[in-house]
Amino acid sequence: MQYRTLGRTGVQVSSLALGAMNFGRIGRTTQDEATAIVDAALEAGINVIDTADMYGDGESEEMVGKAVAGRREDIVLATKAGMPIGNEHNHQGSSRRWLVTELDASLRRLGVDHVDLYQIHRWDPNTADEETLSALTDLQRAGKIRYFGSSTFPAHRIVQAQWAAHEHRLSRYVTEQPSYSILQRGIETHVLPVTQEYGLGVLVWSPLASGWLSGAIRAGRDITTHRSAFLPARFDTTIPANRTRLDAVERLAAVADEAGLTLIQLALGFVTAHPGVTSALVGPRTVDHLRAQLAAADTVLTDDVLDAIDEIVAPGTDLAPDEKYDTPPALLDPSLRRR
Repeated sequence: MQYRTLGRTGVQVSSLALGAMNFGRIGRTTQDEATAIVDAALEAGINVIDTADMYGDGESEEMVGKAVAGRREDIVLATKAGMPIGNEHNHQGSSRRWLVTELDASLRRLGVDHVDLYQIHRWDPNTADEETLSALTDLQRAGKIRYFGSSTFPAHRIVQAQWAAHEHRLSRYVTEQPSYSILQRGIETHVLPVTQEYGLGVLVWSPLASGWLSGAIRAGRDITTHRSAFLPARFDTTIPANRTRLDAVERLAAVADEAGLTLIQLALGFVTAHPGVTSALVGPRTVDHLRAQLAAADTVLTDDVLDAIDEIVAPGTDLAPDEKYDTPPALLDPSLRRR
């Protein structure tokens, strides 16, 4: 396992991190299975576990808490808040009111007195940066969080938050968690240059592109992955964007075969090769899934392989632009771009 410094914090983190979104009802993972995954991850040298309050309505946090009991100090524990919880209007976003309340709920579910990294799950256009940063700074000073970061923020909002922290003399975001894979390279154009400029640690999610790069999705085969069962449109190969992805996967598989690698090794080795990326989050549902991903822990891609990937998916290109999560709201809602 490789280790890198998380931004400018001085904290050493593994190049692969364990994402716990599939713990519980989302991945149909039991507590015993989740604990076995955590055990295998820690044994392999992973020292980062990332979850969120909204994963299974808190179930993931509860399962992570039970799985790490007795070894908390060996783990860089991260969670997130901001996505809607239930139907109450104020149980979402990044207001002081909600973050103070929800952090306490997360700590209770995790069974800990602090988290190492608290992340704002999405940019909240209804809340001023100084409101959020002030609340996070106070929570940090209270010892409930060690550091805080953003997740899936547009590049301009990352910059704005850095300036707001400076202007108001508040602590700043020290990490960003964007989506990044061979098939979704848009952040190379805007987000990664900004995070590198400001020295942010970057923990990327969906490096296997929701399973497209797992090796389970190939031409001529029925697509029966867990994700395809509840998001069928993302895997319908009659849709042109999905057909383009499938064609890219076939070409990437040939590159992997020639290099003596699995497609998973190629995919994870690609994202961790970028100098702006600190760790890649893997989200296994089973121990076997995790072991297949751990095989990429020491994968180093040669320049020839990286060049071959660039020929298949050009740098800065998103093959599924409709699945971007940091698009400015006005591009998605016509009412926001009309007077």
